[in-house]
Amino acid sequence: MNNFDYQNPVRIVFGKGAISQLSDLIDPSLKVMMTYGGGSIKRNGVYDQVTAALKNHNVIEFGGIEPNPTYETCMQAVEVARSEKVDFLLSVGGGSVLDGTKFIAAAAKYDGEPWDILSKGAAASEAIPLGDVITLPATGSEMNCFSVVSRKSTQEKLAFALPYVYPVFSILDPETTYSLPKNQLRNGLVDAFVHVMEQYATYDVGSALQDRQAESIVRTLIEIAPDVLGKQDYASRADFMWAATNALNGWINCGVVQDWATHTIGHEITAFCGLAHAETLAIVLPAIWKHQFEHKKGKLAQLARRVWHVTAGDESQQAATAIDKTVAFFHSVGMPTSLEDYAIGKAEIDKIVSRFAERKACFGEHQNIGPEQVGEILRLALKK
Repeated sequence: MNNFDYQNPVRIVFGKGAISQLSDLIDPSLKVMMTYGGGSIKRNGVYDQVTAALKNHNVIEFGGIEPNPTYETCMQAVEVARSEKVDFLLSVGGGSVLDGTKFIAAAAKYDGEPWDILSKGAAASEAIPLGDVITLPATGSEMNCFSVVSRKSTQEKLAFALPYVYPVFSILDPETTYSLPKNQLRNGLVDAFVHVMEQYATYDVGSALQDRQAESIVRTLIEIAPDVLGKQDYASRADFMWAATNALNGWINCGVVQDWATHTIGHEITAFCGLAHAETLAIVLPAIWKHQFEHKKGKLAQLARRVWHVTAGDESQQAATAIDKTVAFFHSVGMPTSLEDYAIGKAEIDKIVSRFAERKACFGEHQNIGPEQVGEILRLALKK
């Protein structure tokens, strides 16, 4: 196991009726800006619960944060936060709203060009404190310091991480997921699954406990997926919500080698083609596994044995079966797994490869994926 340094300050408030605790979680002397997306929280009752809990607080609102939060919209919120002298941000919605809110929190306190936080890794030294009410299990943003933001004007989607944007608290009430459409539930299941794989399907460094933790998360996602998609079942939604949080709260990456090539390439597909984040992950992950097969086959074979219960064949055969089983799982929840499914072809691949060439990018757990390899991976992902 590799050396690691781990700390997570987020308070998790989990369960039915947890939104009512907002009044105790936020100091009433603070000026609060509530951020949200397209208004689904006003249709499903979450907005009413939040406003009731904060009836004695000074609250202003900023709505309209996109499913892939844009720099342009977030900067409008930054101006509001600054002009209104906001003391606390409350994100209400899915992980995208929270990602946008994290950027708003950092940018509002940053004296330089805010885009530098994303494009140049500029280290903002503070942020407006924030909390959240999560309504869509997927990103794990509720218990980490990561954020991803897109810029429409340049067709870029970039990530940053700062310790100042850990939420002070995160409220997770599984009942808030009852109104979600199947495609969002599907996206959340795939997103959480791939988050685990980015930290697991690399190579063995003797991290037995972390491996078992990772395997338990994906086994849970596989087992509960039919109920999550098929009915409003509290038990399965609770497991789903907590599994998505655990997939990216740092526990399973302690002391292990991580990949994140699937996300790096997937972000560019979103930037150029507009696909949802999870849709890009389902396309890229199997293609990367095929392209990097010799490097990853040990962990993939372990995945086959421990998660998919595959015992037949040698290591290579088991690893290949793990890829097939993963693709079958994605299909079972209704998720396409090829660029062809979205009418994406050579022209888009060439744009993405050129973007990586401009950046002189090199990534993956072995730092062996560059522009040429990106093209090879995306060509593997072309057909069903």
